[in-house]
Amino acid sequence: MGVKQGRSGQARQPQPSSKTLSSADAYVDGHLSRTALASLIILTFITFVGNFTQLQLSSALPTIVKDFHISVTTGQWLTSVFQLVMGVMVPLTAYLTRRFTTRQIVITSMLVFTAGSILAWLGPTFVVILLGRILEAIGTGVMWPVLQITVFSIYPLSRRGFAMGTVGMAMSVAPAIGPVIGGWQTDANGWRSIFMTLTVIGAASVLLAFFGLHNFGVTDRSTKADFFSVSLSIFGFGGLMFGFTNIEAHAFTHPLVWVPILVGIAGIIWFVMRQIHMAAAYRAWERAESANAQSGTGAAVADATGGVGGRADARDSGRTTSAAVSGESTHVSPESPAPRPALLNLGVLHNKSFTVGTICAALSFFAFSSIMVIIPLYIQNDRGYSATMSGLIMLPGAIGQCIAQFCGGRLLDRFGARPVALVGSATLLIGTLMMSMIGTDTWIWWVSISQFTRQIGMGLVLMPITTWSLNCLARQEVSAGSAVTNTVRQIAGAIGAPVMVITMETLTRVFHEGGLGSTLANIDSVKWTLRISACFVLAQLLLVIFGVHGRGAGSAREAAQYALSKMRLHAGTGSASGADAAAGKAGK
Repeated sequence: MGVKQGRSGQARQPQPSSKTLSSADAYVDGHLSRTALASLIILTFITFVGNFTQLQLSSALPTIVKDFHISVTTGQWLTSVFQLVMGVMVPLTAYLTRRFTTRQIVITSMLVFTAGSILAWLGPTFVVILLGRILEAIGTGVMWPVLQITVFSIYPLSRRGFAMGTVGMAMSVAPAIGPVIGGWQTDANGWRSIFMTLTVIGAASVLLAFFGLHNFGVTDRSTKADFFSVSLSIFGFGGLMFGFTNIEAHAFTHPLVWVPILVGIAGIIWFVMRQIHMAAAYRAWERAESANAQSGTGAAVADATGGVGGRADARDSGRTTSAAVSGESTHVSPESPAPRPALLNLGVLHNKSFTVGTICAALSFFAFSSIMVIIPLYIQNDRGYSATMSGLIMLPGAIGQCIAQFCGGRLLDRFGARPVALVGSATLLIGTLMMSMIGTDTWIWWVSISQFTRQIGMGLVLMPITTWSLNCLARQEVSAGSAVTNTVRQIAGAIGAPVMVITMETLTRVFHEGGLGSTLANIDSVKWTLRISACFVLAQLLLVIFGVHGRGAGSAREAAQYALSKMRLHAGTGSASGADAAAGKAGK
């Protein structure tokens, strides 16, 4: 693009934030352009904030439970409802990214996040604070998928592992750092100071997005979303969680337990069947439009609307359509109305590799999220340490996961997903078993060492396996795949916390009735809950062993061959004559 000259003779640059960056503009000569890098940093920071907020209250949870005189199961809704709402918001990403610009999505999301932080900061009751958390989750729910889609649209296939490993720290490391900062703030200024800080960060994020963020991709104003499916997912997953959390206070035969669970199961089944039906109808329409275009009838309209060759820019579609109709009105047949696409395209689950990767990521997140809620309860309630100490004990794990997350992306590009995921899953299992050995007088830093081991494993398995599973999809399916895998992962994390907390509370009651004191009963229940969590990690390890194969998966043998080839390469670069001799033999 040239630089326009004003009347004064000075060069005028267009507003950088108004420019839409294409893949060719963003990634030039093997490097990100400066404008794309700035936008990616802003997106990564805002995504970091959203994921940082997920479990920030875990260290403050014991204090909040005491202040409002509520049960632990009720209090953990502050973390589980956040993940649930984020999971519900993820399927809307495909619609939002097509309908609105990147700047519109991010700025609006951060305004909602800031409003929720203010409400939770000043809220007088637990219900008001919970409403504020819901608004925070709505504001941040679409940020990770937007960042993920942006990375996949910018980087070539060979560099996606490194890119996802770098920005993936916003997804995996931020929830681990959250409890550290949250615990320190709770002890220093009370748990409300957490929301005051989030209010300031939210306002700063709005300013960063407004002045420094660029748009990526084109928009289509005619895009519609199936909001009825959104309501089904809310009733489905929300009802299921509400019913499970009531098990602590009521018997399973109580209406407050079985009715929400029944409504939740029915809503989930209806949601899934609706997505399958709508996806099938949309694919049938696309095939009909493609056949219509190939036969020569309606080709101009198809090109203008993007029904065959991709979506055209919304600003150009009207002009192209009118020109086509006026120029060749005798050859254009009326265009059949497009059916509304599925909110969540479950068709990507037909890809076996993608399904395996999604299940692995969900099991990892299930185990990770639940333990991030349970362990602070053990440290503070059973061992008597402060919220700050609770956060510090968890801090080494956050650092370890940061390192493993970065290295995991590089190892994925070099060796494939299978060797990295095997090592990560085994490490995660070992760390979980180590943590299940805690007792009344366990060295408290043993918990920190165990969590460090667990999060090293998380860093080596979560992002490489997710990147590999998305790489197994066709390019046009990446957006749908990202929505599916992130939805499943968030729902798994949201369900993991209440299920494990209820398990812990139930076992505590059983052990207490069996004659143990309250503290011993609590510790034994935590130990057995951790062992149950280890069973989920073991299932993930077996899934990696038997399920992660195919393109981009790699193997231990390939990793060894790569290492040997590198050694031979370094050994054979001593002299140019040796290389010439080898070339001569090859020619013979």
